[in-house]
Amino acid sequence: MPASATSLHILYFAWLKDRLGRGEDNLDLPAGVVDVAGLRAWLRASDPAFEGIFNAGGRVRAAVNQKFAGDGTPVRGGDEVAFFPPVTGG
Repeated sequence: MPASATSLHILYFAWLKDRLGRGEDNLDLPAGVVDVAGLRAWLRASDPAFEGIFNAGGRVRAAVNQKFAGDGTPVRGGDEVAFFPPVTGG
């Protein structure tokens, strides 16, 4: 759970977690970040490890508050954002 109404709780699953060496981050909502695309761009600029993750051929999906999200989905303080590879059923 985020520490405050201005922070984001970001979760990483599967190979993203392995590449980053962590399963989650808590951070203050960066200035100018208003949607998932902006968050991806901010993460890329803040940590080189994200460059390879988000350039993985569009294979990284997102969810905001446990609902599938596109790049245009709004992100606000207090949100939980998850990044994960595509899921398949069987």
